[in-house]
Amino acid sequence: MEHLRNFSIIAHIDHGKSTLADRLIQAAGLVDARGFRDQILDTLDLERERGITIKSNTATLPYTGLDGRTYQLNLIDTPGHVDFSYEVSRALASCEGVLLLVDASQGVEAQTLANLYAAMEHDLVIVPVINKIDLPSADVDRVKGEIETELGLEADRAILCSAKEGLGIQDVFEAIVSRIPAPQGDPSKPLAALVFDAHYDPFRGAVVACRVFDGRVRVGDHIRFLSNGAVYKVEEVGLFRLKREPRPELEAGQVGYILAGIKTVSDVRIGDTITLNEKPVAAALPGFREVKPVVFSSIYPVSSDDYASLQDALEKYKLNDAALVYQKDSSAALGQGFRCGFLGLLHLEIVQERLEREYDQSIIMTIPSVQYRFTLDTGETITVENPQYYPDPVHIKGTEEPYIRAAILCPDRYMGAVLKLCTERRGENPRFSVPGPGRVEIVCDMPLAEVIYDFYDRLKTVTQGYGSFDYEWIGYRSSDLVKLDILVNGEKVDALSLIVHRNRARTWAVQVCDRLKEEIPRHQFKIAIQGAVGGKIIARSTISAFRKDVTAKCYGGDITRKRKLLEKQKKGKKRMKMVGSVSIPQSAFVAVLKTDKE
Repeated sequence: MEHLRNFSIIAHIDHGKSTLADRLIQAAGLVDARGFRDQILDTLDLERERGITIKSNTATLPYTGLDGRTYQLNLIDTPGHVDFSYEVSRALASCEGVLLLVDASQGVEAQTLANLYAAMEHDLVIVPVINKIDLPSADVDRVKGEIETELGLEADRAILCSAKEGLGIQDVFEAIVSRIPAPQGDPSKPLAALVFDAHYDPFRGAVVACRVFDGRVRVGDHIRFLSNGAVYKVEEVGLFRLKREPRPELEAGQVGYILAGIKTVSDVRIGDTITLNEKPVAAALPGFREVKPVVFSSIYPVSSDDYASLQDALEKYKLNDAALVYQKDSSAALGQGFRCGFLGLLHLEIVQERLEREYDQSIIMTIPSVQYRFTLDTGETITVENPQYYPDPVHIKGTEEPYIRAAILCPDRYMGAVLKLCTERRGENPRFSVPGPGRVEIVCDMPLAEVIYDFYDRLKTVTQGYGSFDYEWIGYRSSDLVKLDILVNGEKVDALSLIVHRNRARTWAVQVCDRLKEEIPRHQFKIAIQGAVGGKIIARSTISAFRKDVTAKCYGGDITRKRKLLEKQKKGKKRMKMVGSVSIPQSAFVAVLKTDKE
C-alpha cells in the first residue's frame, strides 16, 4: 500500500483538466505516440466537441519517482459539470488527495470554489496546480494571490505547469507521490468496496469501477450490493490501464473494476457498497443516496410510426446511463411518447443529442419543468412535474417550488447586469463578496425553474463570457404557482402547457403566443393563439387568414353585388373555422423551446 496513490483532478470547466490527464498518461507510458489522441479519457464524440467530461474514466499510471521507487497512481477522473455533482462526490470519496487546477489567465472561478469545498468535506489533501502558464495572458502572481485569498491555500507550494506544452509534469508527479498520503485499509477485514462509476460493455454486462477500502475480492467470490441485496459471482477483476487489465485479486487501497455478469448499469448504484456474501461487512460505507431527477421533459417521435424505435433506443441508452428515468406518456397534440427525468439541463441536452446521433432518432422535447409540491384541502401533499396533472385550483391550499443557491463570479464591471438578470429570474436575498481586485461574487437564492431554461446562456451573454456559475439545491419554498394553458383556435394544446409563477405568467404567455404566430402557417380562416390562466385570457396573437379576391370577377356594377359576395365568403370562413382544424407543425414546438431573443 505504500506504493499506491489515489487522486483526482478537479477544476472549473475549460481549465485544462483533460489535457493534464493526457500528459500524465503519456508521461507514464500507457500509450505510445501512434495510439495517442487528445482527450484520451473522453470516449464520447460529444465530450470532444464540447470540451467537457460527461462520463468519468479511471487510469492506473505506473511512475518511478526520484527516490527510485515505483508507484501505482490511480487517476480517478470526474465529470466536469454541476449536474453530476453526486458522481463527483463519490469519486472524491475514493481518493486521498486532489490536484486543484486553476487557469493562469482566468484565475479562480465559481466551480473551482465548489470543487474545493467538496474536496474539503472528504478531508482530502489539496495540491494547487496553476495551469496554462505558457499563455501570453497568464498572470501567475495574480492567480497566486487569488489562491491565497479565495481558497485559503498556500500559494507558494502551488505547482506551475503547462499541460499543453508538457511543462512541469514531472513536478506534478512528484507532488502526487510526496504530498498525497498512501491509502489506509486492512486486507484481512471483510470486503468493503465503494462503487464510484459503472459503464456498459455489450459483451460482458456492467463494468463496475470501485475503490476497495478493506478486504480483498477474487475471481469466483460471491459479492453482494448492500443497497438492493443483489448477489453476483465475480467473473473478472483488474485494473484500468486505458484498456481493462485482469488481475488475480483486488485488495485494500486499490482502485479497479469488477465484472460479475450484471445485466444493466441500472442494477449498479453509484455510491453503493460491495461486500462478500459469505462474510459481509457490518455497515455500508457512508454517503450513499438515491440519485433523483431534477428536470423533467417529455420526448416524442417526430413521426408516430417511430414510437417503437424510440422505445428501443431509450432502453439501449438506459443500459449506459442509470441516471435517466423515463415512463410512457401521451399527448393529444404529439401522440405517444415518454416522460423523462434528468439530473439537470446539461444531462437533458446530452440525452437528446446522443439519441439523435447514436440511435438516429428524430425527436421533439417539451419545455423542461421541475417538480412542484401542492398541498390540497384534504391535507394531502402531491408532487407534480407534468402540467397535465396540475390539480383542480379549487382544492389547492398551498404550493411550493424547488429553490437553489446560486453563486456567480464575474468581473465587477458586469455586476449591475448580473443583478438585473437575477432580479428578472426572481432572485432573492443577494449577498456580495470581493474575492480579489476587480472580481465580485454574488450569491442569491433562486427558483430552479427560472434557471433550467436559459439562465446560463443569458449569464454568459451579459458578462461577455466572463461570468461563471455554480449552484446547490436548498429545498422547497412556498410560491404562487398557476397553470398556463395555450389555446390554438380555442383548443388547448396540452404539450405547450406550463406551471409558472403568477407574476411571470403573462411574460411567458406573450412569448409563446408570438413564437407560435411565426411558426404556424396561415390557413383559410383567422387563427387566434391565446394564453390563459384558468378561464382568463392573458395574452393573444392572431394569424390572419389567406384572402381570396372573390370580387375580382365583379367589374363595374352596383356595390351591393360585391358586398353580397364578401358576406357569403365571411359565412363560409366562419363555418370553416368551426369545422377546420389547425395543423401545428413540429417546428412550432421546437421554436417555443428556443431561448429569448436578445
